[in-house]
Amino acid sequence: MIEKIKASTSEKIIFIFILILGLFSLGSFLLLKDKCLFVKNYDPEKINFKDPTNIAILNVGCGNVIIELYPDVSPNGVERFKTLIKSKSYDDVAFHRVIKDKLVQAGDLEFGKKGNIDYGKIGTGKSGLGTIKSEVDNEFDYTKGSVGLARSLKFDTEDSQFFIILQDEPLYEGEYTPIGKVIYGIEVLKKIKYLDKSEYVLRPDFINSLRLFN
Repeated sequence: MIEKIKASTSEKIIFIFILILGLFSLGSFLLLKDKCLFVKNYDPEKINFKDPTNIAILNVGCGNVIIELYPDVSPNGVERFKTLIKSKSYDDVAFHRVIKDKLVQAGDLEFGKKGNIDYGKIGTGKSGLGTIKSEVDNEFDYTKGSVGLARSLKFDTEDSQFFIILQDEPLYEGEYTPIGKVIYGIEVLKKIKYLDKSEYVLRPDFINSLRLFN
């Protein structure tokens, strides 16, 4: 007859400790793997907008970013943005320039498309529609969530690229054409991939879709 061996108190404590440690490690792994776990995803259909015709829905990995557009501030800039949205040009385009807790930039339609990224040229691509004039004369506060059109070092070179700031940037006022502001989902943007040592991102995150609400 085989005699059962009872575990000592110390062995039981060690077993329980190992079990707790294993559960903690598994939980930590799942939290790290799911970066979107505590990010709220807003459903635009459940929100009452004052002007639905000037609402854009940017969908990325962790959910929706809801943007209110300001045609009264920058009519030409907003019109260009809407034109590209309507043609679904921004779908599968990279967030090629990301500065942690400061800025995300996307919209290079020529060199930033998923599956066809040119890392040597990304950030310089065009839409094919030509550039538009800068609209920087109207008063606009570049506070957290503001959306603006990117340009080269020269004015009047805006095209398809846009950025969203994740903190107040008063020095941008009078420098970049503002087209709107994030009203829901700013936390979603903070989960977009960035690199610690470079503004430009290798193997970046992408825009899933960008649509007008109405």
